[in-house]
Amino acid sequence: MAVVVDASVVGAIAFGEPDGHMLVAHLMGESLLAPTLLDYELASIAWKKTRAHPEAAPLIQAALAAAVHLPIRRVPVPGVDLLRIARETGLTTYDAAYLWVAHVHDAELVTLDRELAAVAEPGGRQE
Repeated sequence: MAVVVDASVVGAIAFGEPDGHMLVAHLMGESLLAPTLLDYELASIAWKKTRAHPEAAPLIQAALAAAVHLPIRRVPVPGVDLLRIARETGLTTYDAAYLWVAHVHDAELVTLDRELAAVAEPGGRQE
């Protein structure tokens, strides 16, 4: 089954966050998808972690390098669709990209983002 993973999930796994092990177990054996912006968001997470812990910069960079090479198929998302979904849901266009991939590929969306998860649930919020 295809599963869409967002940056919160991949970041938790790559950077050793507390939920990382549980997420790995949940995703084991699944075909993973994400919008192409995933790598930019992961780099942003790594940058924030590097600013907070400059002494760990080499480890953070190594974790980022491993994360961008995970077997996740990156899917381009049309900008017009992002705008439409963002307007309909109140999500950012970044979060709308994950929702679009999940809808187009009829896939589960796995996220640690409560707002995105609420919208992704059947009957989720629409503005």
